[in-house]
Amino acid sequence: VQLQASGGGLVQAGGSLKLSCAASGRTFSSADMDMGWFRQAPGKERQFVAAIKWSGTTYYADSVKGRFTISRDNDKNTVYLQMNSLKPEDTAVYYCAATPNGTPWHTLEIGYEYWGQGTLVTVSS
Repeated sequence: VQLQASGGGLVQAGGSLKLSCAASGRTFSSADMDMGWFRQAPGKERQFVAAIKWSGTTYYADSVKGRFTISRDNDKNTVYLQMNSLKPEDTAVYYCAATPNGTPWHTLEIGYEYWGQGTLVTVSS
């Protein structure tokens, strides 16, 4: 599976961005793929942002709950992260990740087998 993340950029605080992650190389099926978004700010460890299970169940980090929405379009082999009310502390490189057959560790890096290259989100104050 290859994952291509896009949609990052520079936005003012309070603004919105929508990230996309296109999967290829394997049938992207709601039947067996869990997808996640992580982010890594400068000088910090990569952290969980959001996940969407093969069942459609979603999970969010407390820091983004109510502002970010993860979704998927299996026909387009794509997962999205809609980010609203952005804050300067949301500035980071955002990575998408995927794993087949579901994972109980959907909030942890070890729960994912495939990773995209990252897309930079910069939120100015």
